[in-house]
Amino acid sequence: MTQPKVRFVPLGGIVGVTKNMYLYELYDADKLKDILIVDCGIGFPSAAELGVDLLIPDISYLADKKDKIRAILLTHGHEDHIGALPYHYEALGLPPLYTGKLTAMFIEKKLEEFNIIPDLTVVKLRKEYEFGGFKATFINTAHSIPDTHHIIIKTPIGTLYHGQDFKMDLTPPYGAPPDFYSMTKVGEEGVLALMSDALGAFREGMTLSESVVGESFEEEMRKTKGKFIMTTFASNISRIRQCAEAAVKFNRKIIFLGRTMTKNTESAKEIGYLPLPEKLIGDEREIMKLPPNKVCIIATGSQGQDGSAIAKMAQNQHRSIKIQAGDKIFFSSDPIPGNEEEVYAIIEQLALRGADVVYSDVSEQIHASGHGNIDDLKLLLRFTQPKYAIPIGSTIRHHMQYQNLCTELGMKRENVFLLNEGQTITFEGAGKARQSETIETQSIYVDAYGVGDIGNMVLRDRKTLSSEGIAVGVLIIDGQSKQMDVRIVSRGFVFEKGEQGLFDEAANIVKRVASNRLAPVGANEASMEIPSLKKEVIRELERYFKDQTGRMPLVIVEIIVA
Repeated sequence: MTQPKVRFVPLGGIVGVTKNMYLYELYDADKLKDILIVDCGIGFPSAAELGVDLLIPDISYLADKKDKIRAILLTHGHEDHIGALPYHYEALGLPPLYTGKLTAMFIEKKLEEFNIIPDLTVVKLRKEYEFGGFKATFINTAHSIPDTHHIIIKTPIGTLYHGQDFKMDLTPPYGAPPDFYSMTKVGEEGVLALMSDALGAFREGMTLSESVVGESFEEEMRKTKGKFIMTTFASNISRIRQCAEAAVKFNRKIIFLGRTMTKNTESAKEIGYLPLPEKLIGDEREIMKLPPNKVCIIATGSQGQDGSAIAKMAQNQHRSIKIQAGDKIFFSSDPIPGNEEEVYAIIEQLALRGADVVYSDVSEQIHASGHGNIDDLKLLLRFTQPKYAIPIGSTIRHHMQYQNLCTELGMKRENVFLLNEGQTITFEGAGKARQSETIETQSIYVDAYGVGDIGNMVLRDRKTLSSEGIAVGVLIIDGQSKQMDVRIVSRGFVFEKGEQGLFDEAANIVKRVASNRLAPVGANEASMEIPSLKKEVIRELERYFKDQTGRMPLVIVEIIVA
């Protein structure tokens, strides 16, 4: 290769915390040679994105580059890092996947549902793997889930360090602490750029050790006279295990609730990451039969997801669980930025039902973030000594604060790149870096019926339906006599029986608009006027309903020429 260069392309996750997906591209001059993908995760819809189940990265840029993809490397098993694989893996050409043991198990189970058999390798730590012109090494770090790794990527122009989701936990409850030796060794050898988690850039000191949370579970469970319920991410196996081990000490039956929670805990048990006595593992059918102080429920719903086990309990709609005084509910995860409103609404509902609800705002010991605080972030910077830094997996304000931390340690401000989705950085010879072409991306929505077929118009209509209701007008025209019959019905707009005058006048408006439009044309031409006639009728009805009621329902018009 004569004039190599490497380009960093974030297709998701660079801002907004979730939907993580990053490309490393190797070029010979301007010719693309190899692509290495790191992570392929989902995002979570906002309240405004009605009916949307998931967000996934936009991979249209890769459609004509599948032959250049050498591998997908997965840093850990959280959904925002592996959850989009079922939707994208085949479209990416079924490239080989490399990851840790627990993450591999999650991926196999996930792809099995889609009848996909992955080309999957469980990596050995500190072993160097070759992918075209790239060489990648996985090293251990600490997070809120076992088998979380950082990836050292060696290229012809320098070493890049992918430092996704981490904290410098010296006493993790399970597994080894972060690999400080490899971090400092690669720093001494020279790191061209560090791509670093920055979500804790505003929090002082070091992040709490995960072990502290286990002690809190025991202390709180000892004081709880009713059901003990803990909710967290279904992939947070370390937290789940700590809660379950506390339940074993107090002889409480452990019930896992939620489809993903059940699947993930089964996977963790299969590979020895969740060793529990079978006699203390139950199912939800037993809950009503057991004394409340003999029950420990571990459930999904920590982010306030509609339809989750915790949401159903809050709304008194769960078939097996009724919340009552004496029950204690632990929210053992912080809300993802943007989810706060949904989470706090469910907390309020649970409290109204008599539960003692414990969450991070009222107790620091119930959740140890998986993301490093200021001192954790500074340690990684000190260890790796990068020339350039790019904050990832956090929000714009976190990126700006991370830039400040870097400058405190002596880095040049212009050497810390603050990127948005699709914005790229090109690294060239002599250690140069520059912001380069922006890749166009858009939101890809997933709902129960498909992928990518929900656009902004659909979301707008769903929002209108939820808040303003719908009004449907049917206009039947006799093609010969031009006699008209109009019928209007509504749902969620106004009470029809009490507003007959409103709909009678609406029908008159439809007839008047249609008469004016169709009067000059004959029977044969009437059908040709229908598309533009529909638009005009909808516009007039929207204006009329707004004037009369102050509301703007979704207006649908059907015109039939008989």
